[in-house]
Amino acid sequence: MDIKNNEILCFGEVLWDRLPSGAKAGGAPMNVALHLNAIGLDATIASSVGNDEAGEELKKFLEDSGMSIAYVQTDEQLPTSEVLVHLDENNNATYEICEPVAWDCIQLTNSLMDKAKRSGLMIYGSLASRDPLTRETLLNLLDYDGVKLIDVNFRKPYDSQEVVERLLERTDIVKLNNEELQVFAGWHNRLESNEYDLIEWFITKYNIEMLCVTKGENGALLYCNGKFYEHPGFKVKAVDTVGAGDAFLAGLIASLLNKKEPADALAFACATGAFVASKAGATPKYNMDEIEEILSTDQPTIERNNIQIN
Repeated sequence: MDIKNNEILCFGEVLWDRLPSGAKAGGAPMNVALHLNAIGLDATIASSVGNDEAGEELKKFLEDSGMSIAYVQTDEQLPTSEVLVHLDENNNATYEICEPVAWDCIQLTNSLMDKAKRSGLMIYGSLASRDPLTRETLLNLLDYDGVKLIDVNFRKPYDSQEVVERLLERTDIVKLNNEELQVFAGWHNRLESNEYDLIEWFITKYNIEMLCVTKGENGALLYCNGKFYEHPGFKVKAVDTVGAGDAFLAGLIASLLNKKEPADALAFACATGAFVASKAGATPKYNMDEIEEILSTDQPTIERNNIQIN
């Protein structure tokens, strides 16, 4: 992954996840930024909170976590976002997302434009683009140089084909899960295709340089530099899966920026995601020793040399 510098801008939602165990700060772009910083990189979040107690608490959480709030706007009309999180018997999460909220109206400011211009990598999801105002802000920021990465984050009813495909037009790297890949397949009548055929079709159709497909407890598949890499995942006792995918993405990006081989980057990403799944909430305190211990179980990454996309 060739980027001009290691300055990373994460754009999108910040919120409170209302879990059965209590409130936890969350939002995929914020989680990714926090994980990247915990690994030692320079990531910043751009978002908006309400002029309310929940917003003040969220900004304090970010500052206490060592995150700059220079690009966290305050909306005078809309409230800070809250999401009701429901866990099933396997501790997998489903989400009830309130609207409208402050991050639906992220403004295009001069300081935010300058930050986007400076950043070597910009990470964003599809969820924050549900409102036209934030969507137009994001599309303007994507006009600047730098590598763009989208974390597809379908949350019904915010899974518009028109919206996400407009974002994909300006994207270099895509991360999604296997269920989301099937949604794209359904849009274009590709449901009969096998996984490798689907990925070949996806990267060709959307002109994507790198694609990562996560499979929950079954690991992930990475297409990078014309080759496929697969990892079966690490088995841990899950507390909840909130934020595990965000940690996975941060682990993958950090590894690739640090010039690790794709196979090693995918293994580290899976271990990081497994670590977070074994803890409560989306951003538990990092313990690299625990992540290394998970890695030491030696689940191999498989390089599929015989499957290449020309």
